[in-house]
Amino acid sequence: MAETEQPAQSAKDLFAGFASSTIESYRQMETPVSRYLAAVVVPSIVFFVVTVAVFVVTDFPLLIAVPIPLLGLLALVVAVVYPKILRDQKRKEIEDRLHLFITHMTILSTANIDRVEVFRTLGEEDEYKALAEEMRRITQLVDTWNQSLDDALRIRANKSPSKPFADFLDRLAYTINAGQEIEDFLLSEQDVVIQNYVTIYEGSLQNLEVMKDLYLSMVLSATFALVFATVLPILTGTNPTTTVGAVVVMFAFIQVGFILLIRSTAPYDPLWYHPPSQTTWSEWRIRISVVVGVFLTIAAIAASLLVLMGQTSIDPDSIPLPFYAAIPTTPLLIPGVVVRREEEKIKERDEEFTSFIRALGATESAKQSTTTKVLESLQGKNFGALSKNVSDLYKRLNMRIEPGMAWRHFTADSRSYLIQKFSEMFLVGRQMGGDPKKLGELIASNMNEVIQLRERRTQSTVTLIGVLYGITAASTFAFFIGLEIVEVLAGMDVNLDTDQFDFGTIIYTEVYDIDTIEYLLILIILLNSVLSSLMVRIADGGHKVNSYLHFVLLTWISSVIAVFTRIVVGSFLNV
Repeated sequence: MAETEQPAQSAKDLFAGFASSTIESYRQMETPVSRYLAAVVVPSIVFFVVTVAVFVVTDFPLLIAVPIPLLGLLALVVAVVYPKILRDQKRKEIEDRLHLFITHMTILSTANIDRVEVFRTLGEEDEYKALAEEMRRITQLVDTWNQSLDDALRIRANKSPSKPFADFLDRLAYTINAGQEIEDFLLSEQDVVIQNYVTIYEGSLQNLEVMKDLYLSMVLSATFALVFATVLPILTGTNPTTTVGAVVVMFAFIQVGFILLIRSTAPYDPLWYHPPSQTTWSEWRIRISVVVGVFLTIAAIAASLLVLMGQTSIDPDSIPLPFYAAIPTTPLLIPGVVVRREEEKIKERDEEFTSFIRALGATESAKQSTTTKVLESLQGKNFGALSKNVSDLYKRLNMRIEPGMAWRHFTADSRSYLIQKFSEMFLVGRQMGGDPKKLGELIASNMNEVIQLRERRTQSTVTLIGVLYGITAASTFAFFIGLEIVEVLAGMDVNLDTDQFDFGTIIYTEVYDIDTIEYLLILIILLNSVLSSLMVRIADGGHKVNSYLHFVLLTWISSVIAVFTRIVVGSFLNV
């Protein structure tokens, strides 16, 4: 009895927590609650009542009538929980960028500027999104409403949807009120911030593991459903094209849903940096490879259609049907491989950057020299994939190019998100008079933590890739076993009838259009390849074009297994 009550109690606690967080989101809304209820919730209730009335009054077929009130219910639920969705989105934005934000604040605090100016400078960084908005609100409270800085911090802490950020603001407010220097507090706060970030990051990776297991079970269920939808009509006489088509749609919805879930749970840690107003040679390489790959794919599609329609000297039946789907995708390997190589270089630059920035800061501090003079000696050292970037940075600074412009070219050429953020922090800290050794050590230690977390993310992504490839192979094998069984049974109907019994009354082979079902199965192969490759791209945080590589490989694996299954199973069943 106790075991039965425990799941019910946990479900009750889960619902109570959801309800309390939703109520709290209404309290923290910037829009007055009464206005939101009148403008959004009440109209959604009216819409729901109207949809229920339409369902009751009209005599539409059940398949059309049922979705009408469900649409009204969906609109009502979204209207009620929308403030919570916004609050959760803001919380994720804050927690994803909090470690970079605190590091940036620490570097600014080491400079000889007013402490309010630190918050004002951070408020201008649009990359921090919700955090930048919080900084602007704090400075607005100080400048417009004449609040003290510690009071402004406490006010925003009470409004923050993120507990780690709210605790940070509370501690900072206490420090300022006690008269302690912000720099000392922030330097001592680094370990706490990094540990919070590690906890959040690892929690996101654990959620991805849960999603992976749930995805595996759901796709296996959809696979069984598709096999049954293919085989059972031979006993029931229903239209198999309709049942298979319905399961294909369901399969697509399941995968799209998991893409959205993975996107919401994956940690925000982009690998690439895309400069807004500068196109580097590596970017041109990617663009050219994409154009070439897409052009060749279009040409391959046209050629495959001509062969399939019998417009060439090649016999259409000499090529298995699944290969008509796989062959045209092959040119997309070109941009996929190009981006994969660029990503490997970016990862190597990230690893070398920690050594470079620490050496740069320590040497500048020891020699009391300019960055240009230090780079003259450092460019001879081996920094791996970063060596050319360091050499180019020295050349630009030596040519008296403005330092900000030279560093922007350095970060653009590196194409690394982390290098761009930390290089910008180092440059700002140096321009404001910060100690280069302290800046270099702070940036290097924090970046090392992020790189270690990326290694764990890579391991989690490799596991996900293995699951996706494995379930793709297993699903395709099951799909085409069912198809081959049905085709063999459909070919046996001529010999089944006898004078004593008509087997056509229990086996309905005439309802099958084998070619149409095979086309539907090939369609689901392509859908699975597209959506699975997008899952991989979201999970690893890489470039969009990186998904092309997995799309081609998944399509070829599915096509080869489909052909192999039909040949082998057909040979056994026809014996």
